[in-house]
Amino acid sequence: LNEEGGIDPLEYRFLAMVDRVNTTGTVWLGLTVGCAQCHTHKYDPITQTDYYAMMALLDNADEPAIAVPDPATEAKLAEHEKLTAAAEAELIGKIDAGKFAAWLAAEREKAVEWTPLAPASLKSNLPRLAHEGDGVVFASGDFTKRDLFELEFDLPASLSGNLTALRLEALPDERLPAGGPGAAYYEGRSGDFFLSEVKATLDGKPVAFDGASHDFGKIYIGNGGAEAKNVLDGDGSTGWSTATREGEPHELVLNVAAPPKAAGRLKVELLFERHFVAALGKFRLSATVSPKSAVARVQPAVDPLVAPEREMKLAYARTATEMAEARKPLEALEKRRPEFPMTLVMQERPADNPRVTRRHHRGEYLKGEEVVAPGVPKIFAPPPEGAPVNRLAFAQWLVDAERNPLAARLAVNRAWRAFFGRGLVNTAGDLGVQAPLPDHPELLDWLAVEFVEKGWSLKNLHRLIVGSAVYRQSSRVSPELLARDPDNALLARGPRFRLEGEIVRDAALRAAGLLSPKIGGPSVYPPQPRSVVAVAYSAPKWDPSPGEDRHRRSLYTFAKRTAPFAAYLTFDGPTGESCIARRDRSNTPLQALTLLNDEMFLEAARALAKNALDPTGLSGGPNPVG
Repeated sequence: LNEEGGIDPLEYRFLAMVDRVNTTGTVWLGLTVGCAQCHTHKYDPITQTDYYAMMALLDNADEPAIAVPDPATEAKLAEHEKLTAAAEAELIGKIDAGKFAAWLAAEREKAVEWTPLAPASLKSNLPRLAHEGDGVVFASGDFTKRDLFELEFDLPASLSGNLTALRLEALPDERLPAGGPGAAYYEGRSGDFFLSEVKATLDGKPVAFDGASHDFGKIYIGNGGAEAKNVLDGDGSTGWSTATREGEPHELVLNVAAPPKAAGRLKVELLFERHFVAALGKFRLSATVSPKSAVARVQPAVDPLVAPEREMKLAYARTATEMAEARKPLEALEKRRPEFPMTLVMQERPADNPRVTRRHHRGEYLKGEEVVAPGVPKIFAPPPEGAPVNRLAFAQWLVDAERNPLAARLAVNRAWRAFFGRGLVNTAGDLGVQAPLPDHPELLDWLAVEFVEKGWSLKNLHRLIVGSAVYRQSSRVSPELLARDPDNALLARGPRFRLEGEIVRDAALRAAGLLSPKIGGPSVYPPQPRSVVAVAYSAPKWDPSPGEDRHRRSLYTFAKRTAPFAAYLTFDGPTGESCIARRDRSNTPLQALTLLNDEMFLEAARALAKNALDPTGLSGGPNPVG
């Protein structure tokens, strides 16, 4: 699935779930369940409701990225914190006491006392809004390109006077992409947000604003800046964003034009509208009745009325013009802060906030109909009574041979095809009604039972197959036998078929003594014509790996989706864009030309010739031919 050209996030998720259900059906059930996306399967006993019930099992999960702590990075972070503390102390020591005192007095003079507002009501078009205490609101669940948050507050009695300003704090949180404060996770910058409009009413009467300020706004976006004033212009295409400053707190202050009495029910609407998900993930609204002109603080995390002196000194040192040169070492150090590696995870959604799955008429995203409960296809035995309805229970059901008898047969059939060139059932990804009957059904059943009883061990299964008499037969075939059994369905001879592209390359390198036995590590870049990636989208660069990495096993070849490795494609390798149960197998002149002219095969040929001419046999690479 490709999101690079722009896509509705919910539609993108729906299409991803379609791909996931189809792949699961192919890999674990051996059924063409994809047909049931649009209608009840015409041949196999899979209804359209069954299809979306499986989707409901897989769809009730979020896929956040999390940091993976490791001892080495933790040690670097600890050392970095010590260096940062020392740099901060050194910077504080360079502050002119008189200038700081004057600055602090000015900051405290213009500081405004804010009262956090605890929401009495939270509504949105789709995201889930939750009050986490002290007025902090956290948004989770699914987001769209146009999210509207509606918050209502009963103004506290402590606000005696006229409502003069509102403050919106955008707060970072490690649960959000890139630490927030926004929920953007694709197309835009991770952790960004775009607040298009802010509207407010007090006891049903509109509250007018005559000024807005922010601590930071993106300098350039579209045809202008993403500044605070944009949230009041009535134009949804403009707004306030703090892009490039993710993971930090920010604030927006709105001054009320004709301050009304601070009493009654305050309703605030926040509109987030962009060509990507752009809602705030964590925020807080506060109000003030101070007659002072309220403005956003340059350092939102530091309140001059209550912050300790050290924090105020750091705030001064980070913002004062005369400290610009002195703070450069600290700024450089902060940019070098070690980061934990990130990984993608899947997390089941909370029981009180499940994702709703609907049956879609003709499989169209925009035509969702009745809600479907999660479950397995009715043709199969259901999960054990009392089992939870989640992905884990579904995974356990898939490998329960009593309830899903197809998974073991599928695995055995795929292994058999890998060794013999064709499976006991020739349609590797389809064991349904339309599939041909097994050539040897008793053998398939016996192997499946043996596979399960031996703990689903593929190694044991492979050992069993390659040690069998049928596999160890000669692949020679007489004209009479070839005419009678061209596909070797009778297993009267050993396997004889063209290898897959990756194995063709590995076999050539192995025969030449060049194949590296190294295991693990990052992807490598074997040599291939530069023209392959010259017109590919995104970073058209392919510098062949040096040394031993040049001849690593094909398993380690970097997979570039927009430009798959040419030699593998020539030998019918897949593009990697979707799951396939079996590869095509062709024999073309282009394959012969690849073996004759491709750089890596020429290298293998030279090495093999050198080995053949060396009577000592000592000129080979890491695996010379003996």
